[in-house]
Amino acid sequence: EVELVESGGGLVQAGGSLTLSCVASGLSLENYAITWWRQAPGKEREAVACFDRGLGDIHYADAVKGRFTISGKIREKTVFLQMNDLTPDDTAVYYCAAGPVVDWTDSVEYDYWGQGTQVTVSS
Repeated sequence: EVELVESGGGLVQAGGSLTLSCVASGLSLENYAITWWRQAPGKEREAVACFDRGLGDIHYADAVKGRFTISGKIREKTVFLQMNDLTPDDTAVYYCAAGPVVDWTDSVEYDYWGQGTQVTVSS
């Protein structure tokens, strides 16, 4: 059984930092890309950053480039999202998802999703 478990969310002031973790079980990061997604109230879910060990690719949404860093520990099946210089616009539920993706921004390409972790940035 595949499971993705996120942690690390919380409340932070604008300009602060958080690091999210996604621990995967039942799959190999050699075969699946892990992407962090987020969904803010009243907004569509958006892809934030992707760690694709199989292709050796890392991708970021324009909104987070230069502020967020995605990384992974393959053996530990864990992917991290280091978030710096946070703004209230980053407030959302953050999810990690796994899939053998071609288009990392297409949610239908992901087979597995975590339950999410809330990130709230106060102004």
